[in-house]
Amino acid sequence: MAEFDFDVVVIGAGPGGYVAAIRAAQHGLKVACVEKRDRLGGTCLNVGCIPSKALLHGSEFYEEAHSGALAKFGVKLGSVELDLPALLGEKDKAVKELTDGIAFLFKKNKVEWVKGEAKFTSAKSIQVGERSITARNFIIATGSEVALLPGMAPDGEVIVTSTEALALDKVPGHLVVIGGGYIGLEMGSVWRRLGAKVTVVEYAERIVPAMDVEVANAFAKVLKKQGFEIMTSTKVTSVVRNGAGATVTVEPAAGGTATEIVADVVLLSVGRRPNTDGLNIEATGIVLDRGRVMVNSDFSTAVPGLWAIGDVVPGPMLAHKAEDEGIACADNIAGLTGYVNHHVIPAVVYTQPEVATVGKTEEELKAAGIAYKAGKFPFAANSRAKANRDTEGFVKVLADATTDRVLGVHIIGSMAGTMIAEAAIAMEFGASSEDIAMTCHAHPTHPEALKEAAMAVTGKPIHM
Repeated sequence: MAEFDFDVVVIGAGPGGYVAAIRAAQHGLKVACVEKRDRLGGTCLNVGCIPSKALLHGSEFYEEAHSGALAKFGVKLGSVELDLPALLGEKDKAVKELTDGIAFLFKKNKVEWVKGEAKFTSAKSIQVGERSITARNFIIATGSEVALLPGMAPDGEVIVTSTEALALDKVPGHLVVIGGGYIGLEMGSVWRRLGAKVTVVEYAERIVPAMDVEVANAFAKVLKKQGFEIMTSTKVTSVVRNGAGATVTVEPAAGGTATEIVADVVLLSVGRRPNTDGLNIEATGIVLDRGRVMVNSDFSTAVPGLWAIGDVVPGPMLAHKAEDEGIACADNIAGLTGYVNHHVIPAVVYTQPEVATVGKTEEELKAAGIAYKAGKFPFAANSRAKANRDTEGFVKVLADATTDRVLGVHIIGSMAGTMIAEAAIAMEFGASSEDIAMTCHAHPTHPEALKEAAMAVTGKPIHM
C-alpha cells in the first residue's frame, strides 16, 4: 500500500492552483486538486479577470455605437439600445467555456478534482468533507478574498463587492466606488459606459497610488474627461443603506468637514486579503504573517513538503504571477529548477485607454538612488494611433544611466496591455534601451511608440 494517497495535492483551483496541478501531472506525479467552488478557475475565471473583461469589451462596443463615435468613419447608426441580460449572458458564456476547459484539461492530464473545502489535520494530511487525504506535498493556492473596511459590510444588492458588480440587474443611476485601484476603476468604467454616473473615492493622494506618478496623473485626467468624478485624499467614514439606495459619508483624509453622497449602488473595492481562513493551517506548524504564507524563492515553506503560491504569498495579487509561480513550484517539486523573476511582473488596468506597467517607477528609482534616463513618446505622434483616431496616452521607458539596461516601462494607451509583453520580454533578457530602439518594428503599429520611446532615452526619437 502506498505511503501517501498522492504525490501532490493542490488546495485551490485558481490560476495558480490549476496550472500547478496540471504541470505536476505533466511531470508524471499523482495529483489531486481540491476546490470548493462548483466550477474550476477560482476567483479570476469565475468572478474576476474573465467576466470583468467580457463586460469591459461589450460595454466598449455599446459606448462606441451609442455615442456616435463611429460616425467619423462613415458608420452612422440609428437608435442604439442596451440589452443588459444579453451582455451578462455573453459574459457567463465566456466563463463557462473557460471553466469547462479546465475540467477537460484535468481529465486529460489525470488530475483528480476533489470537490469540497480542505482543512489541514497535519502537515501531511487534509480533511475534505468525510474524506481524509494524505500527500507527500501540498501546494497552498487558495488565493485572496475581498478586503472590507471596518463597519462596512456588503449586502449584495446596494452595497456590493466586485462579485455582485459583475451581475447588477440594471444600470445604477449613481455608482459610488470606494477605492481607486485596478478593480474599482475597471468596474466603474463598465457601468459608466452603460449610463451610470460614477464617483470614485480614494483615500490616497491619487488613484492607483503604486503606479508611476506621471502615468497615474495622466490616467486621472483621462477618466475625468470621460465623466468620472474622482475624489482623492478622501476618507469614507460610513456607508448606510437607505431603502433602494445608500448614503456614503466622506471627509478629507487629513480631517475636516464631512459630506454625504447619495448612491444607488456602492462598490466596496479597497483591495484583497489572503484567503487562508478555514484551512486550519496551524495544524501544519506554519505561522502566518498577516494572513500570508511566507515562502522561500522556490515557493517552499518552513515546513518540508508544504508549498504556497499566488495571492496567499507576498507580492502583487495578479493571476499571471500566480500562474508562473504554479509552474515553477511544480517544477521544483519534480526536482527541476523553477524560478520566477518577480522584478518583471507586468500589471494592466483594462480601462479605455488601458494602462500597463512593468519594472520600476521613476519614484522607486529616485528613492533607491539609482541614476536613470527617461524616454517618452506620445501616441499622438504614432501613425497607427493617428489613423485609428485614438491618440490618447504615451509610452515611457526608464533605463539605467550608466548601463542603459531597461529598468521600467510604463504605457497608457488603447493597446497598452498587449504592448507591455514586449517590454517584459526585453527586460527578462536584460535588454538596453538601445536594443529596443535598434529592433525593427512593423509599420504602422502601436509598438512603434515603444521603439521611439527607447530612442528618446538618448534624446533621439525620429517622429517628434
